[in-house]
Amino acid sequence: MTSNTVTWARAPAPAATRCAWCEHEFDHADDRRTGRIWCARCGVATTSPWPSASQLDEAYGSWYRPEAGRFSGIGDAVLRRTRGALATRLNRVLPPGPVLDVGAGDGTLVRAFLRLGREAVGLEPHASGPHLRSTEIGEMSGDWAAVIFWHSLEHLHRPAAALTHAAGLLVPGGRLVIAVPNAASLQARAFGDRWFALDLPRHLVHLSPPALLSKIEGLGLAAERVSYLRGGQVVFGWVHGLAGLLPGQPDLYDVIRRDEARSSALGPARRGYALAAAAGAVPLALAGAAVEVAARSGGTIYVQARRAPE
Repeated sequence: MTSNTVTWARAPAPAATRCAWCEHEFDHADDRRTGRIWCARCGVATTSPWPSASQLDEAYGSWYRPEAGRFSGIGDAVLRRTRGALATRLNRVLPPGPVLDVGAGDGTLVRAFLRLGREAVGLEPHASGPHLRSTEIGEMSGDWAAVIFWHSLEHLHRPAAALTHAAGLLVPGGRLVIAVPNAASLQARAFGDRWFALDLPRHLVHLSPPALLSKIEGLGLAAERVSYLRGGQVVFGWVHGLAGLLPGQPDLYDVIRRDEARSSALGPARRGYALAAAAGAVPLALAGAAVEVAARSGGTIYVQARRAPE
């Protein structure tokens, strides 16, 4: 786990009793591991102990996404560019209508769609701004050309119910777009409790591709694109994990964030050590990423699913 993983067990929290994905009531057949329980029925892990509202408030403190941006150097510019590319690609294939971005963060993807002339709305807790709403997906209605969960589904208390509601919002030909960490990936297995995308307690559910694709098919949607690379963070997951194996367990994700976006102070010596470790890990990380993508076991899974046209 990274240093951005909040020490959320300081106050006693109850163990999860049900799978956050399929709502199976846990019993002796389920696999209990540090910080999570793997459901024997659906193969999805649920964070356990289950964090309280106050623990999640701490996990999403003001440092988590400051107004100035999260990343130092060109990090935020790269983020804007990749979101812009995603919006441009989707805009070409979507039917007429607005786009709903669930878990919109600072609204980068929403603004990218707006620049293309497409109406867009983002949902984000404690949101502010004309195109952002502090509303849950279950409270939304209307007709939408796309509903997007870009690394947000894993943060939701009832992710399967959120997908069900989202599918009902789509117009004929509309798309459900999802990018989530792949908890069954090679890198997840390689780094275990220190996997970059485990991110306890913010990530409440830890999905496998079969469970996600089965749910999408059950909603009557056709998965027209499945990628183990497009969802991002694949190479970074390997770099982060490999660097973290060195003495001192340097945390690359904390290093690339702005000073005000770190959960704790980081001195220049430790920062330099982490960056040097990351640079040395790049060749092995590229090889690891290539292997897992070829094996369709990448660190993220991207799914673009289509509602049938009338």
